[in-house]
Amino acid sequence: MASLLFHDGNRELQDQFGSRGIADRLEQVTLRREFSAEDRAFIEAAAFFFLATADAGGRPDCSFKGGAPGFVRVTASDEIAFPDYDGNGMFKSLGNIRANPEVGLLFIAMGERPRRLRVNGTATLARDDADLGAFFGAQLLVRVRARAIFPNCPRYIPGPDGPSIYIPRAGTPPVEPAWKSFDAFRDAVPPRAKLPGDGDA
Repeated sequence: MASLLFHDGNRELQDQFGSRGIADRLEQVTLRREFSAEDRAFIEAAAFFFLATADAGGRPDCSFKGGAPGFVRVTASDEIAFPDYDGNGMFKSLGNIRANPEVGLLFIAMGERPRRLRVNGTATLARDDADLGAFFGAQLLVRVRARAIFPNCPRYIPGPDGPSIYIPRAGTPPVEPAWKSFDAFRDAVPPRAKLPGDGDA
């Protein structure tokens, strides 16, 4: 079965690092095409997200999008919508969407329970969307039809006490994230590669 997440470039690096098995398992277990109730609650509580776009030539751009919690809404089982507010007038992200509708969104929660959720899909934008008035302050409404929805390991997100405990530190054995020992994944997790500077530990 064809992968929704991986292309030849991904596969080449997965094979170099022995991670194709865990990559496939993560896609099988975590990837979805429709938003769950938990996804909806997380997205609609978000005060910001990051939006990745590219122009017709594939040149990328990444933007921070912020608003009051609820400014991004799940509007269908596989669709989200968010407003475009007045900005600097460059229209980098939205101009890219006009040229190339493929987008990636990254939602992040920091704090005691860090979390990440990715949404990849196809975007459209309109000044005359029937729901535009429901998004106070919006000059345009962006809708994203999801192709792939999947959580990401949040282990490198800073916590309330500073940098993540999972960041590599010289002279300290690496801390493995709990998910690698879950029944759904542990048989597919490759041995950790020994890297320069690891010493004999």
